[in-house]
Amino acid sequence: MTARDRHHPAPTAPAPSLSSPSSPASGRPQLIADAAIHLLAERGMRGLTHRAVDEAAGLPLGSTSNLARTREALLETAVRRLAEREAAVLTPAEMPAVAGTPAIGTGPEAIADALALALHRYLSRHRQLLLARYELALEATRRPALREIYDRAGRAFREPMVAMLAAAGSTAPERHALSMVAWCDGVLFSCTAGQFHTTTPTRAELRTSCAELLTGMLRRQDDAGR
Repeated sequence: MTARDRHHPAPTAPAPSLSSPSSPASGRPQLIADAAIHLLAERGMRGLTHRAVDEAAGLPLGSTSNLARTREALLETAVRRLAEREAAVLTPAEMPAVAGTPAIGTGPEAIADALALALHRYLSRHRQLLLARYELALEATRRPALREIYDRAGRAFREPMVAMLAAAGSTAPERHALSMVAWCDGVLFSCTAGQFHTTTPTRAELRTSCAELLTGMLRRQDDAGR
């Protein structure tokens, strides 16, 4: 990999065609939800309307309103679908403590490798999901019902993180999970919409940084017990 490849993001994979042959088989609700996510990423919250979703999905006008009559219902549909698609990126089964296989291991290096894989997938192939997530996260601060759904989806990542850290020997897995989730979110935001939006760290770079943070947390707690 050249220096240019390292510091310039790989081309984002195009969004799946909303009118592809596979879409109808998945059902109209999923097609509408995917169109909503696409619009959130491309146009922001103001660009998300029932009519725009119908057009983006290639459906007759009124189709989105039949599924989600209100704007709140449309946003909730998008959050639920986003959680499903993010789960496919995060692949919890690949996480050490969740997989539970000795071959993967449960130490800092194993956790760092799993997290680096997930982060790199996001940054190199799924930036659209990140942009949609940021739009929905801000909107959730103003809509309690949406906030509840958004937080419930977030636990699918936070809880495995706590389990991984506990398995690695953390005596404060909840507190350390907060630090790790904040670090992961910070990297994703910075490299998507922040100061480093033109930078895509390599998987090796992400693994090294993550391992340094994990090792530092676990070492400090060992030193404190001496």
